Amino acid sequence: MSIATPSFAAPTFVRFPQPKRWTVAEFHVICSEPVLENKKLILVEGEILEMPNPNPPHDTSLLLAQAILQAVFGVGYCVRGQMALVLGLSTDPMPDLAVVKGSPRDYSAVHPRTAELVVEVSESSLAYDSGDKANLYAAGGIAEYWVVDLVNRQLHVFRDPQVDAAQPFGARYHTRQTLDSAAAITALAASANTIAVNSLLP
Repeated sequence: MSIATPSFAAPTFVRFPQPKRWTVAEFHVICSEPVLENKKLILVEGEILEMPNPNPPHDTSLLLAQAILQAVFGVGYCVRGQMALVLGLSTDPMPDLAVVKGSPRDYSAVHPRTAELVVEVSESSLAYDSGDKANLYAAGGIAEYWVVDLVNRQLHVFRDPQVDAAQPFGARYHTRQTLDSAAAITALAASANTIAVNSLLP
């Protein structure tokens, strides 16, 4: 009688150190820590990124845009400033502005997961906001994305998100338009009203 020799699977070793990938839930807990209260952080596919802190021109443009968009979209929409926008289990870009359906009370217990329009006010982060971040919003299915360009006093308008495996995050906007300060724009979801680009600039 032969006795079978037991076989053992080779152990699997995890190499350390390795990066920690954060979930949205963990990210929101971290952001509430006092030591980070003056940091502008975003979460992109599990990675926490620190963005430049806003300066007075940025804050002025943000407030102008928030007031204008609330007036343009009106009842039935809420313009959220620098608040969570959950685009998956591990992504929250914390946009400068997000126009979402509903009222503020609709988001007293949950964060929105989409938006009719997202706006970033950009100066030192212009290349990122108009590049990788645009692809990120396209991947999240955001139909329209604006970048208020404080450097060149322009508005960059991104529309028509499409799948594109060659791009970061696997998507891009099919159309991009750059408007100077003398131009005007109409948001896709609020087509009855026109906004002067200059009104968004400090």
